Amino acid sequence: MTLDELIAGFRRVATASVADAVDKIAGKTGFMDETVKPRINDRKIVGPAVTILEGPTDEFLPPQHALDAIDQSAPGSVICIAISGEKNVAVWGGLMTAGAVANKHEGAVLDGGVRDITEIRRDYDFPVFSRSVSPGTTLGRFRTYSANEPVMIGGVIVHAGDIIVADVDGVVVVPREHAEAVLLMSTEIDDRELEQAKLIIEAGSLREGLAKYGRI
Repeated sequence: MTLDELIAGFRRVATASVADAVDKIAGKTGFMDETVKPRINDRKIVGPAVTILEGPTDEFLPPQHALDAIDQSAPGSVICIAISGEKNVAVWGGLMTAGAVANKHEGAVLDGGVRDITEIRRDYDFPVFSRSVSPGTTLGRFRTYSANEPVMIGGVIVHAGDIIVADVDGVVVVPREHAEAVLLMSTEIDDRELEQAKLIIEAGSLREGLAKYGRI
């Protein structure tokens, strides 16, 4: 499958089904900690990850790798920023959102905080999933170290090019090498649950639906 076909497919399936499929296909957890959640809207996002790593510094340096990634990454990318779970600074704000919107990116997933929420909601309605909300700046505290190398966000390793699937249920990382198999299984799970839900309603019994399909 092409990347466009994968993205279109993952938009159609439930995020929970994707999480289940990653468990089985990849043999590891693909969903992030529950604290990484939507802060701007309820929109579902699907797209390839662009990864940024931040670390401590006492220098007043801009987040250069992140700024470059926003301008240089392909439209539809999900900008993923790791900062070792630091909750008390914002790694994303209004100006970075403006750049992401200008470059037609899909969303942002952050292991740290976001700020300028009122501005982002009012002017851009751009999806941001973050561990926290904080008014604090990274300047003089953190700087970017690298781009498009493996990073840890929400307890999950994210590689550049992995498919991010996220909505109000949470954030799931689909390893790129397993993406086609995960999509196929996710679709099968969705179809089976639709049939199961119909049986439960018709039979008036949760137990009958569970007994036939062996799934909850």
